[in-house]
Amino acid sequence: MRVRCKAILLLSTIMCFGFFAVAQGKGIDPALQKKADAGDAGAQFQVGQAYGQGTSVPQDFRQAAAWYEKSADQGYAQAQYELGLLYSRGDGVPQDYAKAAGWYRKAALLGVANAQYNLGTFYEQGIAVPQNYSQAADLYRRAAEQGNASAQFNLGLLYDNGTGVTRDFAQAASWYTKAAEQGLPRAQFNLGSMYAGGQGVPVNLPEAYFWFDLAANLWNGAHQGEAVRARDLVAQRLTQTDLLNAQDRAAKWLAGHRK
Repeated sequence: MRVRCKAILLLSTIMCFGFFAVAQGKGIDPALQKKADAGDAGAQFQVGQAYGQGTSVPQDFRQAAAWYEKSADQGYAQAQYELGLLYSRGDGVPQDYAKAAGWYRKAALLGVANAQYNLGTFYEQGIAVPQNYSQAADLYRRAAEQGNASAQFNLGLLYDNGTGVTRDFAQAASWYTKAAEQGLPRAQFNLGSMYAGGQGVPVNLPEAYFWFDLAANLWNGAHQGEAVRARDLVAQRLTQTDLLNAQDRAAKWLAGHRK
């Protein structure tokens, strides 16, 4: 059975912290603070990052939100995204999904993949915007084309189910593959299911075993057992040679992708 995972708001969101250097040590670097006070949007974003992460000052989401907003109001895309996150969570500001959607939209239009993905989940679930699967698919596609694994998976799922797009198992398998190759267990599981059943791809049981095995090793929680069971069922249908080769391939993939 293929897992029908729906996007869970923000759980798969990739945090985009650390893109800019913030002076380490006690307090904000005076030169950086001076630039921020003078209205430099990039410096304001960096000060917001320092407060948001608690890297050089005690973590303070209210200060982070204040500095992100100064930067975001000047059109700084990453600050717009981070401000959207704070409103989504209610960190440092009252939780307000409508404001979150507004800031995500601004950042999404400027090409921020994580903002596109998060706004896509809002449209898919009807959070602060009218539910619109076609709009969700469009946003997921924009983020997926930039390499966002969660967006790749969600877009694959829309194609798999024919939600907001014409049902297309080949497209579903293609997007699952991109996400699976980045190590997303739910994409690995769904891709294994497609190879086991020949949906969108030719039946290939060694390939199905490989992806199920990765999912079984990388997934935590309730779904891990399902991946183990699927893997073991496929194993019963493989020759000993094919099984050993698939196991060896999976072991090498895991060794190369784990830190």
